Amino acid sequence: MSKKSKDRNRKRKKNPARTAGTSDPWALYELSVQEPEAECDLIEQVWREIRGSKPRTIREDFCGTALNCIEWVSRNEKNKAVGIDIAPDVLERARNRIETRLTPEQSERVELIEGDVTAAKTELVDSVLAFNFSYYLFKTRASLQGYFKQAYRCLQPGGLFLLDAYGGSDSFLEMEEPRKVDGFTYIWEQAHYNPITGDVINHIHFRFPDGTKIRHAFTYEWRLWTLPEIQEVLLEAGFSNVSVYWEGSDEDGDGNGEWAISRIGEAAAGWIAYLVAEK
Repeated sequence: MSKKSKDRNRKRKKNPARTAGTSDPWALYELSVQEPEAECDLIEQVWREIRGSKPRTIREDFCGTALNCIEWVSRNEKNKAVGIDIAPDVLERARNRIETRLTPEQSERVELIEGDVTAAKTELVDSVLAFNFSYYLFKTRASLQGYFKQAYRCLQPGGLFLLDAYGGSDSFLEMEEPRKVDGFTYIWEQAHYNPITGDVINHIHFRFPDGTKIRHAFTYEWRLWTLPEIQEVLLEAGFSNVSVYWEGSDEDGDGNGEWAISRIGEAAAGWIAYLVAEK
C-alpha cells in the first residue's frame, strides 16, 4: 500500500543479522505491519472527539498476537482488554507476549478467547476493534453484515466500533511492493484481483540481506470492499452514524500519522483509512 501506510516513518535500529532460518514470521509481521501505540492513540482520540470521554474496555477481534490488547492495558490501571482469534497457535504466541511484556497485574486485565468473532460471547465493551483489514475475509454483504451486527451487540450503549480499510488505484492491480524495515525487506504482493467479484489474493513475503526469503509467510483471500460499501453495511447493521478518519499528508505527500474526520478523500494510488461506527 503505497502512499499512506501504518508505518509512520518509525526509526528502527538496523539488524543485518536476520535470515530466513533464524526469523519468526510473526515477529517480522509485528515489526512491519502493526503499530499498537498509534492505534491505541487513535482509540483515545476518537473517543475524545466523538464522545468526550475515555474508554476503558476494548475487544480486539482477529487479535493475532494481541499487541493492541497488550498496549491498551499497559496504558492505564483501569483499562481491560479481550482478544479473540480462531487460531490456537497464534493465541499461544499472544500468551507468551503477555507473559514477557506485562506485569502480573496487567496480565490479569487481558482475556484471550479462542473462537469465531461472529459467535464469541464476551462482556459488553466500550470499543470493538477490527484492524489489519481482517474482516475483508467476509466476501458477501450478508456475512459482512452478520459480523457487524455481532460487533454492535458486543458494545456498551454509546460504544464505538473501529475498523481500518485500504484502497486506491493500486489496490486493484496485481503487483508487488517492497519496503525495508529492520534488517529485512517486507514485500506486499497483490497476486490476484477479480474485478467481477472483488475477490483478491494477497501475500506477505520477507527477504533478508543474505539473499534468503520467507515466501508466502501470510496469505489473505479477501473481498476488496470499498469505503461506501462498508459504511452502508455498518448502517444497515444498526449503527447510528459512521465517520471516516482520513490521514493527513506531509510536504512530500506521504501520510503524516494525523487522522481527522473527513467527507473528502484523495484519489491516491494507495491509502489507508479508519472508520468509526457509533452505537
